[in-house]
Amino acid sequence: MASGVIKCKAAVAWETGKPLSIEEVEVAPPKAHEVRIKIVATALCHTDAYTLSGADPEGCFPVILGHEGAGIVESVGEGVTKVKPGDTVIPLYIPQCGECKFCKNPKTNLCQKIRVTQGKGLMPDGTSRFTCKGKQIYHFMGTSTFSEYTVVADISVAKIDPAAPLDKVCLLGCGISTGYGAAVNTAKVEPGSTCAVFGLGGVGLAAIMGCKAAGASRIIGIDINKNTYAKAKEFGAAECISPQDFEKPIQEVLVEMTDGGVDYSFECVGWKSVDNVPKLVTDYMAKKIKVDEFVTHTLPIDKINEAFDLLHRGK
Repeated sequence: MASGVIKCKAAVAWETGKPLSIEEVEVAPPKAHEVRIKIVATALCHTDAYTLSGADPEGCFPVILGHEGAGIVESVGEGVTKVKPGDTVIPLYIPQCGECKFCKNPKTNLCQKIRVTQGKGLMPDGTSRFTCKGKQIYHFMGTSTFSEYTVVADISVAKIDPAAPLDKVCLLGCGISTGYGAAVNTAKVEPGSTCAVFGLGGVGLAAIMGCKAAGASRIIGIDINKNTYAKAKEFGAAECISPQDFEKPIQEVLVEMTDGGVDYSFECVGWKSVDNVPKLVTDYMAKKIKVDEFVTHTLPIDKINEAFDLLHRGK
């Protein structure tokens, strides 16, 4: 059973547009169908920066951001059967309850079970598990991985191979899996096809990797940041182009390059979480997919604002 309140460090966003503040927070024990996780590693994503900027209409403050993490289950609330203390897990911002009509439909992954409360920055019972300096702190995307401990709903957890390096596989919670799944599961890229991938950040690189795994014969990467090209080629892109180098619209350029257009074009979306994330970890451990290559810098939580600077500078 769950023990008491845990005090730990977290990066708190007190208000929009301000740097994150490293604070001591209190993390309440998990209630029924909730899991408290010790976060070992977290990655940054542009979505975190988007909410911090104040542009996100669903943004609630003060909040603990972060949604690409990996860690160890510390305790579980009553009724939790899928995981136990000591299990290695990835928290998922898109849950999978397995019961709603969305989970039962193979074409979508947008489980609605806790959508409303998650969007309001709260746990499914409408309350928060975080406090800091006597104030309630909101959750973010149902995960809040910028904290040494976090509490998530049990349908928002994927149990993974305990041997996996958590500072790498935390990326499988969002970006890598989104891009890879878009190519392999959503588009079902066929062998010998030509693909265009727009945007060569983490998701784009993963889409290239997915296209390659599916047997695409030619993959074209498109990005205005040319610093990304070498990495894209390492992942399987045959060539990379920038829309800024052409007078005409980029789609016309692609039509000319490919004698009529590409077979598949990617601007990436999601897929099923609980089922697929553990498989991706297994594939990574078997060296079938790249993950280490996505990691550019590893910093302690105290330097999280420097990490965001690197993200914004395309580093």
